Amino acid sequence: MTKFLPFINSDRTIVRWMTIVFSVVLGAAIWEAVGWSFNQSIMAPLFGNGDDHPGTLPKLYNYLFDDEEYVLSLIQSIQLFTTGFVLALLSAIPFGIVMARLAMLRVALESYILGLYVTPMIALIPFILSILGFDFWPKVLVVFLFAFFPILYNTLEGARSVKPELLEVARSFRSSEWGIWKDILIPYTLPYALTGIRQASGRALVGMVAAEFFLSTSGLGEELITASRNFDMAGVLATILVITGLGISFMRIAGAFEQRYAKWRGLDR
Repeated sequence: MTKFLPFINSDRTIVRWMTIVFSVVLGAAIWEAVGWSFNQSIMAPLFGNGDDHPGTLPKLYNYLFDDEEYVLSLIQSIQLFTTGFVLALLSAIPFGIVMARLAMLRVALESYILGLYVTPMIALIPFILSILGFDFWPKVLVVFLFAFFPILYNTLEGARSVKPELLEVARSFRSSEWGIWKDILIPYTLPYALTGIRQASGRALVGMVAAEFFLSTSGLGEELITASRNFDMAGVLATILVITGLGISFMRIAGAFEQRYAKWRGLDR
């Protein structure tokens, strides 16, 4: 037992990969067993037999490689996510730094921003619907609102945590405001902003699906609704796997950038 514990607690690559493989195989086995235990309209197994119990993975393969309409829905969802997320990214980071630099602006707007941040964004969808309608841009606004506030708050906290000594040294060398931004604020704030971006990527994905549900049905949200109305549980789970894969990919990319640029402030992550 004393020899086995150091092995399972090891951080070696081979141990890590063995653990991942074992976890995935065990999860797949449990999914398959549970899927076969229920009716196909309630639960679908992972592999299935194609007749009485259609499998989730065969359905996923059919969606991605044989169904052009589904691929088009996937592209529409990615476009919606990308548009809303990029707009939130481009606006939240500079706005957060500006709020940190201008104390009066921060005090004036902090209560409003906090109120919007704690408000469930799904509750605002009927309000957005009544004003802007069902087109593409109202859905972009929903994604934007889901992603904006995590990026803003992390950027604001990062900019406010800049050491005053750094700003004093910059002023003593007569640095311009742009020079302070370029040489101090942006490099120091970037790791915090990247943490917000990683958090916002998952929230923006939720906003994307919510917008496609509650506004005009389109994209992967429409595929989910169609499959559930047809009692096609394999189709529902296959679409959920696609959305999960998108979420993991977005968060991994953001996490990689966060880990890379966190070294700027001496963090070992």
